[in-house]
Amino acid sequence: MLTPAFELTQDPDFLTIIIKVPYARASEFDVYFEGEDFKFYAKPYFLRLTLPGRIVEDGREKASYNTDEGTFTIRLPKEIPGQYFERLDMLTSLLAPKKSRSAKPLVEEIAASAELSEEEEEEFDWEIEQIPYKESAESTLPLQYRYGFGNLRSGVFQRLQDELSDVIDVKDPDQTPVDERRRKRLAAEAAKFDPDHYLADFFEDEAIQHVLKYKPWWVDAHKKMIALQRESHQEHYTPTFVVFSEEEREQLRKFTNKSYLLDKRSRHHVYLGLIDILLAYCYEICVNEGDKNVESSWNIRKLSATLCWLESFTSIHDVLVSFGRRVLCYPLHRHFGLVTRAFNDTVMILQLGKAAVLKCLLDIHKAFRENDPAYILNDLFITDYCIWIQKNKSKKLAALSESLQKTTLTKSHIGFEIEELEAAAVLVQEEESVLKAAGTVSKQQLPSSESETSDSEESSSTSSSETEGSDSDEPESSTSEDGRINSLQGTLQEERTAPLIDCNGLRQGTNTSTFEVSDENSRVYLQSTSVPGKLVEELEKQMHTAIRLSEQPEGLATASCILQEQEENPVSKPDGFSKDTTEKGNFLEVSSKTNPLLFLCSTNEDEY
Repeated sequence: MLTPAFELTQDPDFLTIIIKVPYARASEFDVYFEGEDFKFYAKPYFLRLTLPGRIVEDGREKASYNTDEGTFTIRLPKEIPGQYFERLDMLTSLLAPKKSRSAKPLVEEIAASAELSEEEEEEFDWEIEQIPYKESAESTLPLQYRYGFGNLRSGVFQRLQDELSDVIDVKDPDQTPVDERRRKRLAAEAAKFDPDHYLADFFEDEAIQHVLKYKPWWVDAHKKMIALQRESHQEHYTPTFVVFSEEEREQLRKFTNKSYLLDKRSRHHVYLGLIDILLAYCYEICVNEGDKNVESSWNIRKLSATLCWLESFTSIHDVLVSFGRRVLCYPLHRHFGLVTRAFNDTVMILQLGKAAVLKCLLDIHKAFRENDPAYILNDLFITDYCIWIQKNKSKKLAALSESLQKTTLTKSHIGFEIEELEAAAVLVQEEESVLKAAGTVSKQQLPSSESETSDSEESSSTSSSETEGSDSDEPESSTSEDGRINSLQGTLQEERTAPLIDCNGLRQGTNTSTFEVSDENSRVYLQSTSVPGKLVEELEKQMHTAIRLSEQPEGLATASCILQEQEENPVSKPDGFSKDTTEKGNFLEVSSKTNPLLFLCSTNEDEY
């Protein structure tokens, strides 16, 4: 017998069952339904369902057959009109025989049965303080430690150690206690954390901000659910916000129905492991914007300590801390914003109910099934989660989502001192910005200073040319004492615009320095253009200070007074000036007599 593909829908009064039976003999088929049981037979197909609600035969039932599609559509009236049938999309649970729906053992004590029923119905306190698991004495320890869904497996990695070395990080898990796995995991994460990689994603986060804008399918479904809850307060009948694809339905039909005997501690570990797996899945969907690639299975199993280290968590906060640490250590994008985004997405998935959780688990199951080393994780965890979640109660997931939403995770909880790291990096960045701004200002000021220097040089050359022009126009036969003094004052006034004058009256900063002295019979030109080496050494000894005439205008009056005294007491021509010097403009010889120009310079230096 073949189990056909089928689909169930409902409205307030009817349950509709669509059964696909291609190449069946439509003329010979049987349908039986009563209470919660439904059976269909059309050779070679047989379908038996255990419904979550009761149906009734009252004459309103209807069946039709589409020959083109090969489908039967059967409409069955509900015994209680308006009743909402839950878990209609949990196909594996619907296929389970009615007698095997209970997880109770075949042989049990009558008193224990009542206690077990009370434990299943009691409200589970997610915030209770978990007592750390203490290992027993070595004499009573089992040979192998347990792991997998509900810690129900052992000995798997001894048989497949070589094949599974690339799937999990813990070495020899069959002989490694839970506490030791946790210590090794924390040490491996601390060694893997790279501050440079984290800061690079922290400051250059354009790609991360782009992926954070992506909205997966559960965002729109959650918005529709919230909007419907605000508009109508009906809790008994709500439309389905999660739709399974045909491939997902086919996979649900392939699952073997199982029952799980889990104590309270094991159930707690299963719920926390579910959160850990969903967080890793939400990160993968966000960073790849819903697309799958060759790294998808690696991302999911690497970010989930439940899958990678076979971790058994004791609180929701421990799950969030573990996920946050692994996001900042292993994947390509290491940003705390991705941790927050995965946290919010997981809360939405849990609020949507077990249909949304099952759809995510089926997607994970497909990713692992298509990856050669990771398929073992389906046998250890994901397949059992897909079967178990279909039988789980919706109120447990609602309580789990509420507790998860109340849990907070900050950067200080991660343990890598990332807040101090960010603060130090921001300070360095601010200092670099200040230095860069200062460098820009100095570059802007440099051209202006060069232009001012060139302007001063141009004014200096202009004043020199004007001085020479005025001297050439002056008649040589002028004998007026006032005229000679005024002529010298005019020459000094023109020289005020020159940058510097050395101790010998020579102007610095130009190739040729000229100073003119007028007396009755001669004119002397001192040129410093090609001076011999010995004379240069003598002049360097005398050039100790420089006077900027533009900054000391009172020096002009002093110079005028001194020159007037020189005119009243005429001084003979210095011996240092030979006839060749006055006639041919040759070199200057140093004289032992006091040079009046040096006297002038020293006078100004004392005043300065």
